[in-house]
Amino acid sequence: MKELLRSTDPVKLAMATALLEGEGISTFQLDVHTSVLEGSLGILPRRLMVRDSDMFMAQVVLRDNEIKSD
Repeated sequence: MKELLRSTDPVKLAMATALLEGEGISTFQLDVHTSVLEGSLGILPRRLMVRDSDMFMAQVVLRDNEIKSD
């Protein structure tokens, strides 16, 4: 798996996940529990991961929808 997006914004991550899964690209979020443990202060970013083979298409989907990493 490769890191596609890193963000402290849960709305951005949810939108990116919905767009990608709508295109048939599976995603997985890392650091969710660590982010919650720090008190949701927005200090620790979460990472959105995709399969290596889906990386190019996932980048195209995010670029076309103007979603950028923090």
